[in-house]
Amino acid sequence: MNRDQLSKRLETVVNYVPEDAVLADIGSDHAYLPCFAILHRNIKTAIAGEVVKGPFESAKREVRQAGLTNQIDVRFGSGLEVINKGEATCITIAGMGGQLISSILTDGLDKLTGKERLVLQPNVGEYNLRKWLVDHQYSIMDESILREDHKTYEVIVAEKRSQCTDYTEMELFFGPHLMRDKSPVFMEKWNSEKKHLVQVLQSLNQAQVSDQVIEKKSEVTTQLNWIEEVIG
Repeated sequence: MNRDQLSKRLETVVNYVPEDAVLADIGSDHAYLPCFAILHRNIKTAIAGEVVKGPFESAKREVRQAGLTNQIDVRFGSGLEVINKGEATCITIAGMGGQLISSILTDGLDKLTGKERLVLQPNVGEYNLRKWLVDHQYSIMDESILREDHKTYEVIVAEKRSQCTDYTEMELFFGPHLMRDKSPVFMEKWNSEKKHLVQVLQSLNQAQVSDQVIEKKSEVTTQLNWIEEVIG
């Protein structure tokens, strides 16, 4: 992967960045995503934020070698503290857990105007992230699911609208767009998860009864019923 050839995962993310956007890529690592966005997606300018010193230096070097120092500002700092309020029109956060992405957004709420597009790619914890978005009056505009290097990734695109969409727990669990589209990758993911949950339920049925076991059995049973309803 380099500034001219992103991974399938990051290219899916960057495809949701609008043309002429001012992009803030949080946790930018080598700044491949903002470099690619400037070079190949007609993005105006970008901010590459990185909190770890090594990747921060790598990002600065990558931007310098690409000749993009006038268009990409590499900044050292945690989460959204690297941007000023209203400075970015699109924010990308990719390759972290859903809970961590939610925490970054929570800690940086004072930097958000509500006019930004959020393009988020959690490695895990997609439900928690969708729940955070809905709790903060965001609508889920689009989603993608893809398979790369034997791993499944989801990309969530969110914006604030004058009227926030209401979502069911099932929609937050599966993703409202993903459960509607039922792509082959989506079906593969949830067939695999169904097998895993059946094994979990079998283990719980053999476990000593406790309030914790009863609660977990109820949760797993609900999820299995949802999966049956969505994928059969």
